[in-house]
Amino acid sequence: MSTLYTAKATSTGSGRGGRVESDDGRLAADLSIPEGVGGAGGPGTNPEQLFAAGYSACFHSALLGVARRAKADATGSSVTAQVSLERDDQGHGITVVLEVSIPGVDAATARTLADGAHEACPYSRATRGNIPVDVRVV
Repeated sequence: MSTLYTAKATSTGSGRGGRVESDDGRLAADLSIPEGVGGAGGPGTNPEQLFAAGYSACFHSALLGVARRAKADATGSSVTAQVSLERDDQGHGITVVLEVSIPGVDAATARTLADGAHEACPYSRATRGNIPVDVRVV
C-alpha cells in the first residue's frame, strides 16, 4: 500500500481524563472519563466517542462510493456507529454496532450496499477479525 494521508494526534495529561490534539490543530478536545467507566463524567469527549465518529464517517463515505458504483440513490443516507467499551476476565475490549439508513431503497438493496461498504471501509478492514462489528440496516 502507498500512504495517501497520515493523521497524527497526541494525548497529554492523564490519559482518558486529559486532552487530545491533532498536529495540525484542527482537532483539540478535552477528555472526560465516563461515569460508566468509573470516572466523574464531565464535559469532555472520550476515546469511544472519537472512534465512533471516525468509524461512522469512514463507513458512510464507503457506503456512498458503493452506492454510486451501483447507480443506487443514497440521498439522505446516514451511518450511526455505537462503540461500546466492555470488560471480561481478560481485560477491556470494544464492540461496534453500525446502523445504516438508506431511505428510498428497498431492504435487499440497502443490505447489499451496507455489505459492500463493510468490505470497502478502511475501519472495517482494520477491525475485521479483531473486534465484533455488527452492521444493521435500519
